[in-house]
Amino acid sequence: MNVLSSYAVFVAGVRVVLLYAAVVLAVVCAVDWAVRTRRISPFSRIARFFRARVDPLMVPVERVILRAGGTPSSAAWWTLVGLILFGILLITLLQFAGGILTQVVFGINEPRSIPLLLVSWAFSILRLALLVRVISSWLPISPYSRWLRWSYVLTEWMIAPLRRIIPLIGMIDITPIIAWFLLNLIQSALGIP
Repeated sequence: MNVLSSYAVFVAGVRVVLLYAAVVLAVVCAVDWAVRTRRISPFSRIARFFRARVDPLMVPVERVILRAGGTPSSAAWWTLVGLILFGILLITLLQFAGGILTQVVFGINEPRSIPLLLVSWAFSILRLALLVRVISSWLPISPYSRWLRWSYVLTEWMIAPLRRIIPLIGMIDITPIIAWFLLNLIQSALGIP
């Protein structure tokens, strides 16, 4: 169990690092936005420092924003959104790996529970695929790309019938949320950890 407690401390440390990185990036983004929108004089030392050091780092984000029809002054805020999404995805993946580690330790101690463990992993993989599918739908990425195709293949069998039953709410498709709740309901009804 020492491995599990060490892993929990590691995940807690990653959360703290991501939180501090988001706070620092939020301050940098606020100042960069103020420089870009000329709320801070473009000739001040702060503005010159940001134009020389921070703006070159924002160039890739600016390109994506300009291709999507946005304004370059919002590049800093989109960088912050990207960090937040990366943090959510990283924490989710670390929790997923921690759950697998916990279950492996449990399976080693109780060999009879291995079939139940495999079914639990199947539910976890389906939930991960749903999460990847939802986050990728917010981004201009093709669902047929090799990075995302697996999530659509794993989840389409449960989302397609739900789409026929559940209408869109405005432009929002809530079927992945319903599928998530149904997966949790089925898993708890079957008594699978």
